[in-house]
Amino acid sequence: MPFVNIKITDEGVTKEQKQALIKGATQLLVDVLGKNPATTIVLIDEVNTDNWGIGFDQVTELRKAK
Repeated sequence: MPFVNIKITDEGVTKEQKQALIKGATQLLVDVLGKNPATTIVLIDEVNTDNWGIGFDQVTELRKAK
């Protein structure tokens, strides 16, 4: 039973985009590894940019600096 965990920031990803990620990740496992889509789990975690850091900074602050 494959398990895929996708982590993204919570910056306006739509329901349709999430569905496309789920379908795409599942299809990749079917195509590459021959996995059964009925037993493939895809979990999308949306992380607040305050809780995501790159280097010494929160992504929230990096976005403000742009």
